[in-house]
Amino acid sequence: MNTLSGKHILLGVTGSIAAYKSAELVRQLRAQGAEVRVIMTAGAREFITPLTLQALSGHPVHTDLLDTSAEAAMGHIALARWADAVLVAPATADCLARLLQGRADDLLCAVTLACAAPVAVAPAMNRGMWDNPATQHNVQALRARGLHLFGPALGEQACGETGPGRLLEPDELVTALGGLFETGLLGGCRVLVTAGPTREAIDPVRYLSNRSSGRMGHAVARAAAEAGAEVILVSGPVALAAPPHLQRIDVVSARDMHAAVLERVGGCDIFIAVAAVADYRPEQVAAQKLKKDVSQRTLTLTRNPDILAEVAALANAPFTVGFAAETEQLEAHAQAKRVAKSLDMIAANRVGDGIGFDVQENALQVFWEGGSQALPQAGKTKLARQLVELIAQRFHGKHNTVVRFNAKDSA
Repeated sequence: MNTLSGKHILLGVTGSIAAYKSAELVRQLRAQGAEVRVIMTAGAREFITPLTLQALSGHPVHTDLLDTSAEAAMGHIALARWADAVLVAPATADCLARLLQGRADDLLCAVTLACAAPVAVAPAMNRGMWDNPATQHNVQALRARGLHLFGPALGEQACGETGPGRLLEPDELVTALGGLFETGLLGGCRVLVTAGPTREAIDPVRYLSNRSSGRMGHAVARAAAEAGAEVILVSGPVALAAPPHLQRIDVVSARDMHAAVLERVGGCDIFIAVAAVADYRPEQVAAQKLKKDVSQRTLTLTRNPDILAEVAALANAPFTVGFAAETEQLEAHAQAKRVAKSLDMIAANRVGDGIGFDVQENALQVFWEGGSQALPQAGKTKLARQLVELIAQRFHGKHNTVVRFNAKDSA
């Protein structure tokens, strides 16, 4: 699985002779479909120019902690929110020490400190520096905090010595980075996800719908696939390519989605209803285009089937997760929906006034019986992974199963 396609990768480059490999690393990451932005330390700029990495990444290179051109002059926060993963390659001994200390006096350290996404470091240094007890202490402490370690490799070094300390090759780094997104949390599970809006026909050319873009649902389906699940995505009409490595079923109306879900939900372990399904449809659909020949026209609406409630009420219902898009009283309305439909979990988000629909970021408040968790504002891809991780925890807890987690660190 190409898990890097569509991912936001923030590459940190520090002051090592191995910085020249960063250019090829950027090229390979983009070839995998990732969007790459680069932070360079002052030391890195002594070995390779920002212009080189700007040309290869397609974005200006970030160098300054206090950037007056960034929104509110807080570029480090914007970059931390943007990233799906941070890779520091090469990471010098000094960089490792600064990360361990929690320093925030340069842009790279400030971003890693503020970032909730996975952070990986790829060390590059002289073998004596790598073997030094101080460096080994720093590495072990960083790993204990959850940072991922890629390398280093053995081999000839720029100083003429041979031993551990070489930066891994770009293709090895790309493979290791892709592995961060393959968690195995849902290995062996079958997951059914709905996404997008539905369209309820008025006549052959008009319909009732909503502003759902389908991005969140498609991101959840992809995150579930990356977590090792067999995924079926039932999608309403959206302008999105199908995520890789899953089965996509395209539907139009709520009744189409209802039929597609009930046909496939048997044998599924988890059902995640992200789609914004129309509650009502026109009772009568005109056979021909309605003409503008009257000053007023009345549409009589009738209820659509409640897909989520029907799935949750099945005799062998899967672990059922709903979504609630609300303009007010978020918790009250979401909890009422969870209880009324007997859901295992519900993810609620605010919509309206530029929030929720037609935007790249979102924020969720997730509720279950006796608990809740806030997932702060982030890109929908990152948010989907966080949600799937939470779903996996609750699912395995309910069924007393062991989470099949695959560690992808390279030592």
